[in-house]
Amino acid sequence: MVGLDTVESASLAQKQRDSEGLAQLFAAARTRLGLVVLLLVLAGLAWWATVNQMAGMDAGPGTDLGALGWFIGVWVVMMAAMMFPSVAPTVALYARMTRLRSPVRPLLFAFAYLVVWAAVGLLSYGLFEVGKTWFGSQLAWNAGGRWVAASVLTAAAAYELTPLKNVCLGKCRTPLGFLLGNWRDGGSGAVEMGARHAAWCVGCCWALMAALFALGVMSLVWMAVVAALITTEKTIPWRRPVVWGTTAILLALAVMVAVAPHSVPGLVVPGSAGMSTTGTMH
Repeated sequence: MVGLDTVESASLAQKQRDSEGLAQLFAAARTRLGLVVLLLVLAGLAWWATVNQMAGMDAGPGTDLGALGWFIGVWVVMMAAMMFPSVAPTVALYARMTRLRSPVRPLLFAFAYLVVWAAVGLLSYGLFEVGKTWFGSQLAWNAGGRWVAASVLTAAAAYELTPLKNVCLGKCRTPLGFLLGNWRDGGSGAVEMGARHAAWCVGCCWALMAALFALGVMSLVWMAVVAALITTEKTIPWRRPVVWGTTAILLALAVMVAVAPHSVPGLVVPGSAGMSTTGTMH
């Protein structure tokens, strides 16, 4: 009984921290509404640019990433589109704590945040190209590609329930403690704090981004789905149901990709009629 009471108390304390943290974020967003609107406008422009850049490029799991420079440019725009809506309240909270009306430091914070995600894109590109070079034929969709994609989705689902995911998500949902504990003044401080916060965000979201690769990194449909899952996890008050819901979605997709990929809505199956035959899992 004592153990059960301890677990219940910890759960209630976490819910209270989440509620207070989200309340602080939304209060900051209201007081720095102009900054939030600016970030959302930038996200909207990034979505528009992404639609134009990626139109017709989705070849499903294993879509060729193109030249490194082109991919990184597209990746950064994608990250702005996907992450700015969920990070905007945190940037607003940072702006409120600086007590400055100038958007320069908050925008430096957001810029550093994107730079870290650009580094993640660079790493992802390298891993993708190494896999294509070393295991190209084994990763053909009709060989092992389908099972690799399903395994990545399963691993992403499992990660949702790990302590590391829980800690990183907590930092994203209640960043006040992070900002107070890592405060740095000036423009360089804004860059350092933005990068550190992005590192927590990477810890929270890397598995969902891996799931995007498994479903088709150039797919606007799956990009929107993953962005919605990330935003929901970071902003909806009911953390546990949201995390379990994300886990269930990823597991369902893993099973469907392995057993009946043609039945997955929005999934372009490599090797289908009219498809290009280039790419790692094709």
